[in-house]
Amino acid sequence: MTEYAVRITRLSYSYPDGVRALEAVDLDVRVGERVAIVGPSGAGKSTLLLHLNGVLSGSGMVRIMGQALEGSDLREVRKHVGLVFQDPHDQLFCPTVFDDVAFGPLSLGVPQGEVSQRVDRALHEVGLDLSMRLRSSHHLSLGECKRVAIATVLAMEPEILALDEPSSNLDPRNRRHLIEVIGNLPVTLLLATHDLEMVLALCSRAVVMDRGRVWADGETRRLFSDRKLMEEHGLEVPLSLRTAVVG
Repeated sequence: MTEYAVRITRLSYSYPDGVRALEAVDLDVRVGERVAIVGPSGAGKSTLLLHLNGVLSGSGMVRIMGQALEGSDLREVRKHVGLVFQDPHDQLFCPTVFDDVAFGPLSLGVPQGEVSQRVDRALHEVGLDLSMRLRSSHHLSLGECKRVAIATVLAMEPEILALDEPSSNLDPRNRRHLIEVIGNLPVTLLLATHDLEMVLALCSRAVVMDRGRVWADGETRRLFSDRKLMEEHGLEVPLSLRTAVVG
């Protein structure tokens, strides 16, 4: 088995309008590691995540579980990565929760009997009662929708979970529930977020991005306690660390 779940080498990407979103990004994530990607809006965090399963493709190299994300291998490599968008409604489009969660496994050719088991297991992993299966995702709360969106990728049994701003617009109770859910998932995690307290709860390693580049990579509490680093890149020392920060 490969040591690295993700290996990104000299990755650059420009949008069609010419905006340079990523500039020579290098990032290695070991299997089982939990890494947060933080930075101001427009830093390139979401763009980076979209390269993990080929939604976007820039120059450079992206390897997932030892396989290059390119050409004929793309469909196979995508099975390893579960990508959850910031807005859950971008990936919930079926009549019922069951249909939404089952969609991915069915598209992979998983037998019908096993699909039902995967749906039940995924809903359990995100803390949702099985009675939710026949409800419409569009009638759920935002917190419930976010958990269903995570379930849709867990049902595909990915080794890597990439989450884009999972706690945005959640009330405190649903945010706590979501942190508990993510914390219990046995996957390699990449978490792009502005929620630095969430990062402290979930990720021992953090990467600071700004203007499409990686500016710092290291132990979360050490980076987040560096007031100069944080302010230079549009961030603030989290409240829980401020009493320990000097100067």
